[in-house]
Amino acid sequence: MADGVRIPFDKAQVKKAVQALQAFQKSKSSAESLLLDEADTISLLFTLWKIPKKPQTIRIPLPHGQRPDTEEVCLFTRDEPHMTSDQTQRFYKRLLQEKGVKNITEIIPYTVLKKEYKPHEAKRRLMGNYDMFLSDDRVRRLLPSHLGKHFYQRKKEPLCVNLQSKTLARDIQRVIQGTCLKVNNKGCCCMARVGHHGMTTEELTENIEAAIQTVAAKLNMKGPVVKLIHVKNETSVGLPLYVSDVNHLTALEGAELHAKALQKERAEARKKAKDAKQPKPTGEGEEAEKEEEIPMLVPIETPSKKPKLENASKEKQLEKAPKTAVTKKARKAPNKQKKKVGKTDFKAKRKVPKVK
Repeated sequence: MADGVRIPFDKAQVKKAVQALQAFQKSKSSAESLLLDEADTISLLFTLWKIPKKPQTIRIPLPHGQRPDTEEVCLFTRDEPHMTSDQTQRFYKRLLQEKGVKNITEIIPYTVLKKEYKPHEAKRRLMGNYDMFLSDDRVRRLLPSHLGKHFYQRKKEPLCVNLQSKTLARDIQRVIQGTCLKVNNKGCCCMARVGHHGMTTEELTENIEAAIQTVAAKLNMKGPVVKLIHVKNETSVGLPLYVSDVNHLTALEGAELHAKALQKERAEARKKAKDAKQPKPTGEGEEAEKEEEIPMLVPIETPSKKPKLENASKEKQLEKAPKTAVTKKARKAPNKQKKKVGKTDFKAKRKVPKVK
């Protein structure tokens, strides 16, 4: 909701839902509770009235860290010029120590990722060894082709970090302890992690409130588009926190109709402006603008076809008639005359007078 619409939810309802989830978690067997006390996550499920046209990723800063300190984080960095892979690793470890960053457990330069983690099994092993991945924003666009689709299907794709920032420790802490909501254009439901069962009820309640208001402010859709909000963990059902009014759907439909009408008016205005720019036909006043009258068609009498046929038959007979000898001689005569003239002239020139 780019226009800053707030979602009016009940804080008491949020607190009751969190307490119900914690009670459900405690009701499990002791073996399961020991394993899942801090690992079982709590998430918010958003249901929208309509499917968005474009996908969007919303980063949500949380007041309380929603990841335990035992989670391992891997950082992908770029290759520093005139340095080997080992030298690059030592360089960034030193940089993180100087900035006071203590959450990074492994640093992998880009060349190491490209060469050592090329096989499919190596990528799967890398994905299972770490809980979260960060990447230098300078190599973020190069990673998808080398990581593979499994990182994105399991929602473990690297999050961007500016390693040249002056407040690097604060930025990395916000990214690690914050969360993100991925709104895709393939469905109307999306989920964001907001905590775990090792947190207190007050901490979970504050995280949920911050996440709801951040999503309402940053969602790139106009109007009250959020239909339902539920809170749940990995094994429980969704507990409702917010239910939208049906009037919101009619308001959205009215806004869409208004937008379509505006778009149509703009298209007509563009068309009129385009027609106005075209040159008008030259003429005197209003007479040039009037349409030309179409002349009436008058039938013309055509001559009979019989004389035409008679003339045509006569012409064909004349063409097919045998040529007479006179016409042949008349045609050949000029050639013979020319030849004779030429011969006589030639003989006349060579005649010698007789002596008497």
